[in-house]
Amino acid sequence: MIRTEPLPQLLEQEAAWLAQVRLRAQRRARWLRTLWAGEGLEMDMLPAVSPAEVDRILADPVVIDAAERAFYAADPVAQELAEFIAAADARAAADPVWRDLCHAFDLTPPEQDLLALAAAVEVDPWLRRVYGYLHDDIAVGQPTPWLAHHLFQWLTPLDVGPELALVRRRLAYPLEGAGYPWAATTPWVADGAVVAWLSQGRPLDTSLGVGVVRLARGEVQSLPSLYPQVQAEIELFLSSLGIAPDLPRSGQADAIAVELVGPRGAGKRILAGQLAAWLGADLLVADASRLPAGLSTLQMEDQVQRVARAAHFHGLLVYWHGLDGLDPQLWAALPQAGPVFFGATAPTLASLSGTVCRAFSLPPLTRDQRVGLWQRMTRLPPPAAITGWRLTPGEIAQAGRVAPAGSEAVTEVCRQLLHQGQSELFAPLPCPYTWDDIVLSPAVREHLADLENQARLRWQVYEEWGFGRLAPLGKGISALFAGPSGTGKTMAAQVLAAGLGVELVRVDLAGVMNKYIGETEKRLKQVFDACERANVLLFFDEADALFGQRMQVKDAHDRFANIEIDYLLQRMELFDGIAILATNRKGDLDKAFLRRLRFIVDFLPPSPTERLTLWRLALLATTPDGQPLLDKIDWDFLASKLTMTGADIKAAALGAAFLARAAGTRITMAHVLHAARRE
Repeated sequence: MIRTEPLPQLLEQEAAWLAQVRLRAQRRARWLRTLWAGEGLEMDMLPAVSPAEVDRILADPVVIDAAERAFYAADPVAQELAEFIAAADARAAADPVWRDLCHAFDLTPPEQDLLALAAAVEVDPWLRRVYGYLHDDIAVGQPTPWLAHHLFQWLTPLDVGPELALVRRRLAYPLEGAGYPWAATTPWVADGAVVAWLSQGRPLDTSLGVGVVRLARGEVQSLPSLYPQVQAEIELFLSSLGIAPDLPRSGQADAIAVELVGPRGAGKRILAGQLAAWLGADLLVADASRLPAGLSTLQMEDQVQRVARAAHFHGLLVYWHGLDGLDPQLWAALPQAGPVFFGATAPTLASLSGTVCRAFSLPPLTRDQRVGLWQRMTRLPPPAAITGWRLTPGEIAQAGRVAPAGSEAVTEVCRQLLHQGQSELFAPLPCPYTWDDIVLSPAVREHLADLENQARLRWQVYEEWGFGRLAPLGKGISALFAGPSGTGKTMAAQVLAAGLGVELVRVDLAGVMNKYIGETEKRLKQVFDACERANVLLFFDEADALFGQRMQVKDAHDRFANIEIDYLLQRMELFDGIAILATNRKGDLDKAFLRRLRFIVDFLPPSPTERLTLWRLALLATTPDGQPLLDKIDWDFLASKLTMTGADIKAAALGAAFLARAAGTRITMAHVLHAARRE
């Protein structure tokens, strides 16, 4: 025979909140047995509706409640149970897990009782039969507000509804599909994560999966602040809203969202962790992109609420990552006890109603900051890709992993990270030439030398000398190479790229320009974004096709064509990279565009002196093994009588070489003149 009387050991063996339920269930069961015995029911038989039971059901509830309280006061076992219940209540109030849970979510005493009732049956499934017994209906094995009211002796029934903290925080809720959810007899269930918190300690909600991790403040406090000015601005913003380390964090009338805007790998998560550490809290990092695919809006909202609940209970602040493509309205209704940080590549939350939201853009790292990060990871000297490319902290960290393989390996990793491989919008150009290979007038060569120096030294001047304030919009270098075809514009771009040690990429105008409205701007944005941070030289050949003059609007096509030009003007002005545009129709370019260019270099047809140099460079005197190739070339005649561009001269020299090879002789004037006539 199993002893059913209450045991003092129960208070030590079980969690206090569970003991509260079990002891009250014992007391209520004793009262019901006494009540049913008085109605003539046999305890070992199925309950039958007797006349006495009908009278009791139809009697005044106040009378029945008074009789129950009188029974508890007079019955010796009930009196003993009352002592144990009082002890369990006191122990529950001192239990840190239960106390912190109830305090964190501002649960009222009736809500605490209903939560304990719902969680108890998940810990001890045998209690379902007890609940059915106490309901006098074995089919109702789940807790109900009605049962909680009678077990815990509430003075008035709980007014259940969606506004309860239990429901808003997803701690416990009516059983789905059980009819009207807010009826007193509707079964309730406790959330599994809450049960795990109560029964196993304080783990994070495992239903959130690998997309949610905890970032301890100790992990970020030792790291340098990459964005001290931005961090100071955010701290001032939060302090003005009453959120500061020396102020208690409490529920806000409005949601507060701090959006950190920057490319992937910019260090938004670390900055959010440092801000959380400033507020004395750890950070809960939630990656929205790693949430299960195919979730409905309600399911996604549930995931968001679960993250907020876990952070709230553990005293954490939340950082949401990977919001691109998700409905921003999900975050507007997110309850919080402090700021929620969001990471984005572009502002997305500014229009949220009911939310105090402010976006803070993270500036690119300076050269010194990039070098400093590199030196924290390795003692090897920073390669040119680290000093010259506008890499993010994440990209520098990945490049640092291959540092022992050499600077070429680091450069290749950086190029892959910046997606500078194959592209349908631009393609790399070889750069086999040096300054010794190109023939230009002294004025043009000097102009190009100035361009090269500014491109090489711009970050030192902007950042180290502080002249960046004079270029607030964009710190790029833009130049126009204008002149007839074949005067060396493309070759000059190749020489500059080789001299700067950067890659030269040529924009494919056929791939960029599109007849559909807005598509050209979209593709141009992809080009500029892809090339801005990489140390590349962006080359627009035949630029007049893109940067032509705006026209008088006569129809919709003219209006949208002008919009494309306006976008180009703005984007070029904001571009932080190096861009060279080449055209042989300078007069067709929009005048507003010309004013935005740093350099305008006019390439003129070569003079006789320059043509002489070009002919001597093009017509090789000997083969690689030293055999003579030329026979009686009249250099002065070629330079003075043949008015040709550099490209024409190279083509004529190549054609003469093929003619001579076919004839089995050296290259003669006849071969050269014949090839020149073709050109």
